[in-house]
Amino acid sequence: MVAQVAWIDDVHVLTAFINNHSLLQAKENDPVIYWKSKEKYFEAKVEKVINDATVTITFTEDLPMGEELTLLWGEERIPVYPGAVVRTSWFDNHYAALHTTFGASYEKKATTFTIWAPTANSVKVSIGKNLLLLDKQKNGVWKLKVNGDWHGCAYEYEVTINGKTERVNDPYAKSMLANSEKSVVIDFSRTDQSGEASARPRLTNLQDAIIYELHVRDATIKKDSGVKNRGKFLGLTETGTTTPNGFSTALSYIKELGCTHVQLLPINDFARVNELHPENDYNWGYDPLYFQVPEGSYSTAAEDPLARINECKQMIGNFHREGISVILDVVYNHVFIMEESPFEKIVPGYYFRYHTDGNLSNGTGVGNDLATERKMVRKFILDTIDLWLKEYNVDGFRFDLMGIMDVRTMQEIQERCKKEAVPIMLLGEGWDLPTALASDKKATSSQSHQLPGIRFFNDYFRNSLKGDQFANGVGYVNGKGHFIERLPSLVSGSALEEYGEPFVSDVNQTINYVECHDNHTLWDRLLLTNREEKETNRKKMHQLATGITLLSQGVPFIHAGQEWFRSKQGDENSYLSGDQINQLDWQKRELENDPIEFIKELIALRKKYDVFRLSSKQEIRKRLHILDTIDPVFGFVLLGDKVDFAIYTNPTHKQVSLQLPSTGKWQVIARNTVVSGNTVQQEVNGEFTLIEGYELVVFRKNRW
Repeated sequence: MVAQVAWIDDVHVLTAFINNHSLLQAKENDPVIYWKSKEKYFEAKVEKVINDATVTITFTEDLPMGEELTLLWGEERIPVYPGAVVRTSWFDNHYAALHTTFGASYEKKATTFTIWAPTANSVKVSIGKNLLLLDKQKNGVWKLKVNGDWHGCAYEYEVTINGKTERVNDPYAKSMLANSEKSVVIDFSRTDQSGEASARPRLTNLQDAIIYELHVRDATIKKDSGVKNRGKFLGLTETGTTTPNGFSTALSYIKELGCTHVQLLPINDFARVNELHPENDYNWGYDPLYFQVPEGSYSTAAEDPLARINECKQMIGNFHREGISVILDVVYNHVFIMEESPFEKIVPGYYFRYHTDGNLSNGTGVGNDLATERKMVRKFILDTIDLWLKEYNVDGFRFDLMGIMDVRTMQEIQERCKKEAVPIMLLGEGWDLPTALASDKKATSSQSHQLPGIRFFNDYFRNSLKGDQFANGVGYVNGKGHFIERLPSLVSGSALEEYGEPFVSDVNQTINYVECHDNHTLWDRLLLTNREEKETNRKKMHQLATGITLLSQGVPFIHAGQEWFRSKQGDENSYLSGDQINQLDWQKRELENDPIEFIKELIALRKKYDVFRLSSKQEIRKRLHILDTIDPVFGFVLLGDKVDFAIYTNPTHKQVSLQLPSTGKWQVIARNTVVSGNTVQQEVNGEFTLIEGYELVVFRKNRW
């Protein structure tokens, strides 16, 4: 038998589930709604009988939220709870508390606990041996100031809502006990402050960025990394680390490579890893639990709520000291398990997106989509961004499945980030996914004109070079020049109309990449698409793809280990696959030192000459020109003020003749090779030369 209950599903609409069928037949016997604490009655009317157990009831006055309400109908007493009404504009407008500070606000003599729970009947805080009732205030805010010095003390809320009382952690928690057992009060003035001495690295223009994607654990977990605190935040603070044979590793290696930014896979508290025994589990971090708390498995002392904060700060500070900016990969599109989330427990039905038929939206494919367009969801995201900027001094944010998020939220994030003294890098996955949000409101690449300054991962670039990974296709580098007609668009920043439909509105919005943590690594993909080729040829194909990425207009993005042909042993979704699959192989870094040197040359070239990182369509049209070449060799020239560059790529095994853009003395300054000692400086006097099979070559000519 279905329990009798009535849900407030719209401003003046109840949906009641009843067992007494005789009530439906007595049409003259309309129900009333009783507000217990005020002893007030609301007139109601049966509007529609949906079936023999479900009825729609209307009323004319607004009902209070978070109060004990009862539907009185004949002899029946049916509890009334807030339902789908929490997803209406009326609810957002009446209850949003946009100027309230939430969480546990610490002072030396007292801590103030503040939570947003407009539909709750009671909220208590459990701290120490105390269980204390919070005061209900306007807009669904509950608040209580508790005397004493509570720094480092665990707490949780006891919330009574929809007839059920349960314990729940604070979504605004700043630290946790191990394995997210309880929230912890934090006095940030007593956390590590050394990072404040290391200012953020400053780029003149974010278009100068070169991004290196890194997983904290992968970076140092392998024994031959030479790192003491392997797999931890502190592992990425250690400098001077080497392999047993003396090759640089970890932080020192990343600095030597020359990238300007590291992009860290999620470092906030996530699920599926036992923080007390992390060696038994593995996760990329896309199972978010608490967004304002550093992950405990990356700490050397997960049971110490301060250690994870201090060690995370030290890691970021040491990156800064080495001149490297830090981008956080953030997951504001879903939670791990909706039903277990504090969002759902505290305000059921509000924080998540639903279709009009009442079913959960699932554009993320993991069972839930965060409703970023709602005021208090957006506020939580902005408050979280603010915390990571203020307390952890980060330099940017990469938004996982950004296309699930709404345009206005991204615009407000950008406005917040503009307040920082140093430009903050914002980038994300602008995929158009089937979430319950209008297309023009999604933060997708097709809406890039609404989001100037926010960058989008360019899957058109990726697929054009190596093939559509979902269709097992080939691209330019592994398909003998397939999609060569797309290369003018790619190298010019995917924004110029003359090269076809632009991917983004502006050249400052494209993130160029051919490999990331998702799907097969480029090396593993080449093993699938070009298995019959010699290994040396596959390596050259790989270098073509990475080289084009580094030499194209826009911001280049490299997956850690891509420069040494990283493999995950064919695993295309290694988010739970463990260290054996995911760890950076520092022994392979030794074996592939020459290819690494080639990538370092290209990075240094890009950083030295601004023609490789132009920031306007006008400048690109002035300085970049596509060259006439023998198909499928592709070439383009970049005209500097004092130096010109000609770049050529050959995606076939055949040697091909080249005619350079003009006669003169052209110096070869970069050329891919996998044979030790073959990268040598050469000069071409005149305008004719050769390009070898699967070769990328960069020529430079001085203008005097």
